[in-house]
Amino acid sequence: MNETEQPSERIKIAEKELFLKLMTAPRTAFQFINEYKYEKHLYILLFLAGIVRTFDRASAKNMGDNFSLWNIIAVCVIFGGIFGWISYYLYAALISWTGSWLNGKGNTQSIVRVLAYAFFPSIFILILLIPQLALYGNQLFQSDSDLYNLASTESVILYLLLFVQSGLGIWSLVLCIIGIAEVQQLSIGKAILNVLFPVIVLIFAILVLVLIFKIFE
Repeated sequence: MNETEQPSERIKIAEKELFLKLMTAPRTAFQFINEYKYEKHLYILLFLAGIVRTFDRASAKNMGDNFSLWNIIAVCVIFGGIFGWISYYLYAALISWTGSWLNGKGNTQSIVRVLAYAFFPSIFILILLIPQLALYGNQLFQSDSDLYNLASTESVILYLLLFVQSGLGIWSLVLCIIGIAEVQQLSIGKAILNVLFPVIVLIFAILVLVLIFKIFE
């Protein structure tokens, strides 16, 4: 069956209802996305997810110590948006490969679709980032900032925003696991393992390379 065929017996979800279904019936939504190979919002979602991931890395790497706020924003939007999605393709390829160890189905592209739609809460994370940038500026990305010693009102706002962002991140992870379970026809337990396997494989590969370099030093 080719990419454009749509058997009449498949699940049908109106386009405007898809994101609502991801919140209320995620397995059904991912079944629809997988069966119809639905990709209408794929690249914009990957673009936004790449930006969010790059902002997280900018904060973790304390980029504000060496760059201005506007430079950080430019790097995150341009490089995160354009190149960040490449990491999701690599991750999807690894999930497809390690999933075969668990007798899982699904190729790289089908898993990329899952990742893209699972990360749609990234839109809300970016929206929440706007007031943080306006209120705290470059302090969000500095190692020696007094961000957590703010006046009570500012502190409450910051912690509330961070709490909501954490919740959205957990929500994305849950959607990712449900989507992988559906696409690869795995149990939830095996899907959780397969989310972790690529990370384990990469860590193992890095350790092997480090060991080889040490041997030949």
